Amino acid sequence: MKKLLFLSLAAFLMTSGSSTTFAAGGGGEPAEPPQCKKGEVVKKVGNIKKCVKVESGILPDEDLYQQGRALAKAGEYDWALQVLAAIENQNDPRVLNYTGYSNRKAGRLEIGITYYRKALAIDPNFVLAREYLGEGYVAAGRIDLARLELDEIKKRAGVASEEYQDLAKAINTGVIAAD
Repeated sequence: MKKLLFLSLAAFLMTSGSSTTFAAGGGGEPAEPPQCKKGEVVKKVGNIKKCVKVESGILPDEDLYQQGRALAKAGEYDWALQVLAAIENQNDPRVLNYTGYSNRKAGRLEIGITYYRKALAIDPNFVLAREYLGEGYVAAGRIDLARLELDEIKKRAGVASEEYQDLAKAINTGVIAAD
């Protein structure tokens, strides 16, 4: 369900087109979603949704985070980084985590690992950051370090957690699941 929501938001942002302002549909019909271009985000004012240039303060941090996260999950890493960089609170572990995720997935492994470490320095119990850090270590061939993160996830969330299961699979197979 969560994955579908993020993919829907990302599709909502990535649809290309010429129109940038949309009113809510009448008579109970859904509004047509804005068709944003790279470098834009969705801003809702009343019943109108429009695409606006990504800038700090254009939306509340939470809205920017959700849109940046959805873009990262949809594979739009550089666009996600642009949105995440517009967030005023750059010390939010979630922002640091998805900045790391976007860099790692875009092939900038060491930069990604640095951001995961920053997120964990702020919130050592952030098991999703531990999973992603462990996956970064798997990608770097550092299974020993990935196992340390797996042990930390086990202590903090247990072996039944999704984060534990995903990292354990990556360690055992050497394959990092597509998120």
